[in-house]
Amino acid sequence: MEKLAIKGGAKLQGEVTVSGSKNSSVAILPAALMANSEVSIENLPEISDIATLSELINYLGARVEINSSHSLTIHTDNLFQWHAPYDLVKKLRASYYLLGSLLTRFGKAAVPLPGGCILGPRPIDQHIKGFTALGARVKLEHGLVKMEAEELKGAEIYLDVVTVGATINIMLAAVKAKGKTIIENAAKEPEIVDLANFLNAMGAEVIGAGTDVIKIYGVKELKSVEHMIIPDRIEAGTYIMAAASTDGNVLVKDVIPKHLEAVIAKLKEIEVDLEVGEDWILIKGCASPRSANIKTFPYPGFPTDLQALIMPILTKAVGSSIITENVFEGRFKHVDEIKRMGANIRLEGRSAIIEGGCGLMGAPVKATDLRAGAALIIAALIAEGETVISGIDHIDRGYQKIEEKLNNLGAGINRICLEEV
Repeated sequence: MEKLAIKGGAKLQGEVTVSGSKNSSVAILPAALMANSEVSIENLPEISDIATLSELINYLGARVEINSSHSLTIHTDNLFQWHAPYDLVKKLRASYYLLGSLLTRFGKAAVPLPGGCILGPRPIDQHIKGFTALGARVKLEHGLVKMEAEELKGAEIYLDVVTVGATINIMLAAVKAKGKTIIENAAKEPEIVDLANFLNAMGAEVIGAGTDVIKIYGVKELKSVEHMIIPDRIEAGTYIMAAASTDGNVLVKDVIPKHLEAVIAKLKEIEVDLEVGEDWILIKGCASPRSANIKTFPYPGFPTDLQALIMPILTKAVGSSIITENVFEGRFKHVDEIKRMGANIRLEGRSAIIEGGCGLMGAPVKATDLRAGAALIIAALIAEGETVISGIDHIDRGYQKIEEKLNNLGAGINRICLEEV
């Protein structure tokens, strides 16, 4: 049990390098279990979610060989277990990708309903719809999803809502299914493209990833491969928001700017001074941010994962700003914590109305989920005095050494044990 103690007031200065994508990694590691031999994955973020997934994979009988802090090899020869344990699955929501990969590998799977951040209702009905269409028999018993299929067959599947999780799980279940699978109204996130590239390198035939129609032609086997994870666009956005909020000057390196086009456009509207290069974004400052209205949407819209993180800079903007959350209805749990720091924010349904222009003050606050925790760090950086954040296990799930990276930019962050507080 640890906390972060943060002294506010510093303008961030310097350079920061973005780690590999968390959301790509947690899909690609389960996908690796479908290969007929070893799979090497590089540019993995050094986060607790990857450690948990590695432990899960070892439990299932595959062997995870750590090559470095950012690279590992998964040996799948001795994979024998198709039943995932609850004590590990409960730690991360992405464990449900084991459903698709184990179903493909064994023709059956049993995975408890997943844990992870609590962001309101996130049903897996679209996952089940896809598995059923491919020929699996699905049962939900005592919090456990059980599936069996003698043979998976390609199907046309229309997703009722755009969902990253269901799109990925259906892709995993379809790559070795007999015939052609078509996923319509598919999610278009860059992480889905990264997964498709990984699957194709293994010998799959996935066409159309990054569009709303994905076609998958089933193959008989998936081979050994080496793969490099794409940069984490949400981590990049986090450091961009932190630099802009502190009126800093920060070069964010190893980023794919195209993945952040909606964010860059909104920051320019707020009057953040920035420059965009081929694989970098330079934040030059934002002395007087303007108020703005923001609506989250699936990619390529403004990402739900960054709506909490843009809120601190809007507390500095004179006038009213409105953030409307259209993806996860339970994603405003950070609001009460930022209000403890002096922010003037009220909630109306799916919208948060921020009356800016009032300074934040340091206070004890609690991270309720991964991105809420990052938002509180940014709020603490611009607050007067010291802020102590608890619940930082959420933050460690998705950010590699976040306090070290921010301290290298001039932040004053200390990680302290609970008994020291």
